[in-house]
Amino acid sequence: MLTAEIRVLSLAAANRIAGAAMALGEAKGSDPLCVAVLDAGGHLLAVQRHERAGTYRLDIALAKGRGCIGMGVGGRALAARAQGMPALYAAFNQITAGLVPVPGGVLIRDAGGDIIGAVGVSGDSADNDEAAALAGIAAVGLIADTGA
Repeated sequence: MLTAEIRVLSLAAANRIAGAAMALGEAKGSDPLCVAVLDAGGHLLAVQRHERAGTYRLDIALAKGRGCIGMGVGGRALAARAQGMPALYAAFNQITAGLVPVPGGVLIRDAGGDIIGAVGVSGDSADNDEAAALAGIAAVGLIADTGA
């Protein structure tokens, strides 16, 4: 018998995360961003893309977020692991839809610490992408996990 409440990231929260992330990017004068918000299964819930964002920005944002979901850690931890095991991470890119192990991929956790989704942001520097993701997650009162 299940005793724990099943928690999911709602579409409304995902849209607010994407909007707040984009708003921070615009306020900071970031290069054109793309924000992808994924559920705990790595499925796209919401996306916002600046009209001048490059062609591959959505693909990169998805790969940042899906990498975090798939490996269960934030983008900073993925980056550290990839540096230590480059052949393994190259293989991951061959057998998955791709993962981008850099900051800008951030896990979303609920108050109990469970992973309920991830945000991937692409378009500016990895640190600025991550800052946008953090702003989005903070806007809905959830916990961001960068893997730091």
